[in-house]
Amino acid sequence: MKTPAIRRFGRTHRSRHGERGVTMVLVALAMIAIIAMAALSIDVITLYLAREEAQRAADAAALAAARVISISGLTGDPTDSQNLWQSICNGSTSPASQAATAVATQSAVGGTVAAVLVTYSAGGTTSSDCAAVGAAFGVNPLVTVQITRTGLPTFFSRIWGNTGNNVSASATAEALNPSASDLTGNGGASGTVTPVQPSCVKPWMVPNQNPRNATCNTLGNPLCLKFVSLADGAIQNFGFRLLNPASVIGETFNLFADCGTGAPCTLVVTPPNPQPQANAAGPGFTSGVAPPLPNLEYVPGAVSAPSVAVPSCSGSGSGGNLDYQPAVAGCDQSTVYQCGVQSSTAAPANSIDLSENPGGVSGDTAAGVECLINQSPLNLGVVSGQDSMITTSFPFQITAGSANANVALRGGTVTSSNSIMSLPIYDDGTIIGSGTTPVTIVGFLQVFVNWVNTDGSLNVTVLNVAGCGNNAANRPVTGSSPVPVRLVTPP
Repeated sequence: MKTPAIRRFGRTHRSRHGERGVTMVLVALAMIAIIAMAALSIDVITLYLAREEAQRAADAAALAAARVISISGLTGDPTDSQNLWQSICNGSTSPASQAATAVATQSAVGGTVAAVLVTYSAGGTTSSDCAAVGAAFGVNPLVTVQITRTGLPTFFSRIWGNTGNNVSASATAEALNPSASDLTGNGGASGTVTPVQPSCVKPWMVPNQNPRNATCNTLGNPLCLKFVSLADGAIQNFGFRLLNPASVIGETFNLFADCGTGAPCTLVVTPPNPQPQANAAGPGFTSGVAPPLPNLEYVPGAVSAPSVAVPSCSGSGSGGNLDYQPAVAGCDQSTVYQCGVQSSTAAPANSIDLSENPGGVSGDTAAGVECLINQSPLNLGVVSGQDSMITTSFPFQITAGSANANVALRGGTVTSSNSIMSLPIYDDGTIIGSGTTPVTIVGFLQVFVNWVNTDGSLNVTVLNVAGCGNNAANRPVTGSSPVPVRLVTPP
């Protein structure tokens, strides 16, 4: 008789009796490994986030330094002919380096910023002093910021004796100088420049005539010097007026509308020109008196769409183009100012719009500017709450006014201000006396608006100039300034 199957099963079960609990041991060992891996991943993720934060800080720091270079007017003297570059970017105490360091240390994810290294480079040469890298720096200034964070906390890797970690990041920013970026003799070979298309440009079409030049005081004088060259976009009369009265950076003059006091705009002088007469008859001048010399007339530009970021103090204006005054007080983000594109081929072309009338103390320009810069309309012709700028030393210093929207900044030195504005420069040409006239934009003028005068004109100081010639052979670069800043990959 055969042995019952149940007995065979029993024998098998008894033979494995010694394997009881093995699974639990294996699970326990696996759990230790899983927990260790999870713990290590937490530390790795912490380091990764810290690295990303360090990179963002480096990017912001490099852009901040490049912006200081841009608004300083440094590119307005592309060969450092007056030896003023060092005032902007010479070592850790210079304004550009200090701006980079301040931004780099503002944000941190654990740890501390152990080092912020700011260097300037051009033509393969790198130094903490921008003047030491040679004249090539003025073509397209490059600034590199390297950040090192130390003592980042660890949560589990300290079990293996790791008590802290370090991360580093670097970024390079460029202040693009379109007036010299491709010029032969300035490191380029084509003889043409890189056009720019700044956004939020104020719709004041400025003729390509420098009002500080005496030859411009004769109407239509062909010897009148220009802001930029029509041949290649090069800045004319480059340098700082602080050291050379003939230089363009730091020039101060009165900018006023070549329009009568009623709508639509009736041109007083055709084409707009620096007005030499002390008592010029015409409806565009208060009591028949033109603003004091030096002065420059502008004409209103066509605004293509409603603007954004318009302060509540700005109305729609009284001219034919109800988008004009908001564009002055806010941001004209829709109008594309095509630098270097001939009006005959641009689509759509940039135009002068004489249905608008910006002239006079109650005109749309004065109202929009007063709102934008926080100047009191009861105290025209002086600083009355708006930001102010000191030009008796270099670099120019901007002080936040008592009406600055940021209360914490009032009375302090700032590098950004609503009083800094970009204006399109158009090529001289015939302007039709009514309606719209297409024009060719040949450059941009960056100015600081000191105040609105009692006659509605603007007292402005030139901060920078950028030219684009009469061609658009190269791809445009967009930005909010005629000397835009951007992150780049270092050469």
